[in-house]
Amino acid sequence: MEYREIGKTGMKVSNLSFGASSLGGVFHSIKEEEGIEAVCTAVDNGINFIDVSPYYGHLKAEIVLGKALKHIKRNRYYLSTKVGRYGADGKNYWDYSGKKTTESVYESMERLNVDYVDLINVHDIEFADLELVCKETLPTLTELRDKGIVKHVGITNLTLRHFKYIIDNVPEGTVESVLSFCHYCLNDDALVDYLDYFEEKGIGVINASPFSMGLLTERGAPDWHPAPKPLQQLCRKAAQYCKDQGKSIEQLAVKYAVNNPRIATTLFSSSRPQAVLQNIAYADAPLDEKLLNEVHKILEPRFRDTWLNS
Repeated sequence: MEYREIGKTGMKVSNLSFGASSLGGVFHSIKEEEGIEAVCTAVDNGINFIDVSPYYGHLKAEIVLGKALKHIKRNRYYLSTKVGRYGADGKNYWDYSGKKTTESVYESMERLNVDYVDLINVHDIEFADLELVCKETLPTLTELRDKGIVKHVGITNLTLRHFKYIIDNVPEGTVESVLSFCHYCLNDDALVDYLDYFEEKGIGVINASPFSMGLLTERGAPDWHPAPKPLQQLCRKAAQYCKDQGKSIEQLAVKYAVNNPRIATTLFSSSRPQAVLQNIAYADAPLDEKLLNEVHKILEPRFRDTWLNS
């Protein structure tokens, strides 16, 4: 496992890290005991960064993760959670107010059984009033940072241009990291256009969803996937090509994502211990350059196709 610093935070994290969304049953139902074991397996095998949100499973992911963290010494992992996006009674809602932000941080810490959070993120800012994030949400988080309740502050987002808007409109040092998803994977590397900017600002980069929310798997995208159908078809073609070569598109996807030294870490999510070990093995394997080139040729007609979040 390789370790890289997130910006200037001092947090040296594994280049592959554990996303806890699956613990909330976001993608399919889970066995809670198995999910707890998956977290412990990740940490026992070198993963030291864990990311979650109260939105995942409408609190369930944080609750299950909190049970897992009872078994792990606090100095063995960095913990990231979020504010701003929530859910209740099967419905999603958003609240980026300062009041809710403060309440959310303390409620998350209680669910997670911790007395501080290493990284707190404003979740999915593409849904927010960006002025409110600049003038209320982030100032609230920096106050909590000053008190030591949270150690570092970041933002997460699908729409890349929003990162720059926020960073340019808050005091320097407010935002210490960004978490981008589905923009550094086999079918979309748009994140690289912003890496110089983030580095100039001293901001660390976290990548998420190396499988592009299921597009880059043999199983294929789930029915709810928002990607355009032509892109889904090409991804299925690429997955089949890898299979025909006796290779795995999942392995190629993980290795490609973790291989860029300018990106601190890439998050994957699984509630199964065996899948955790498999993804670690994928990250540790050499990059198959020939297969990568062939897959990029297949995906080239729809390369960087994106979609609106939902």
